[in-house]
Amino acid sequence: MMRIGLTGGIAAGKSTVAQHLNDLGLTVIDYDALARQIVAPGSEGLQRVAQEFGNGAITADGQLNRTWMAEHVFGEHAAPGARERLDAIEHPLIYEVAKRIERSVADNNSIPCNASIPCNDTSPESPAIVVHDVPLLAEVIGSMPFAFAHIVSIEAPEETRVARMIGTRGMSREQALARIRHQSSEAERRALADEVIDATQPIERMFERVDTLVAQWRSELRDSPYR
Repeated sequence: MMRIGLTGGIAAGKSTVAQHLNDLGLTVIDYDALARQIVAPGSEGLQRVAQEFGNGAITADGQLNRTWMAEHVFGEHAAPGARERLDAIEHPLIYEVAKRIERSVADNNSIPCNASIPCNDTSPESPAIVVHDVPLLAEVIGSMPFAFAHIVSIEAPEETRVARMIGTRGMSREQALARIRHQSSEAERRALADEVIDATQPIERMFERVDTLVAQWRSELRDSPYR
């Protein structure tokens, strides 16, 4: 099994690339989805968030109050250290779920080859590649219980991302900029990655680059002496 890190600035186009990787047959662990899962109604994570931040963190019907939390964690008047307090609750729970997914993949040893996953000459199956789709990878990589063979960052100009958040997520410009401020900089992500993909190029060209990378990873993994 090979582990790939996927990151990028908010609204840069990372989810589009993640979906394409999934379509190619790779296992993609979506950390945004895990973050929602671990604070589902009745979950340990939600209970701990409410204990830490107060009852305003939960709606009347038992859901996480995301608007309230966003204001109290990312907003202009958020208390110092609020982001770190939330991370201390969520991150260990997220990593544990990610480990379980990886164990499930490892238990199967490999995934069946098909038109998108070519077999090699000696095995009827192709080894698995697991992609960790982590928006905040640059911020958390030092504390993650995972090491990555390769890291890919999806990038787009700030104004492009702000426009997308306003147009598709209903954010104000101030809210969009606040989200960007609470992420690592593009320079930090580029320094971390060994591959940077420009998400402003035509999607067909972007997917061609992703296809090339996946072919390289599969070749690298099939040729590994540790397989």
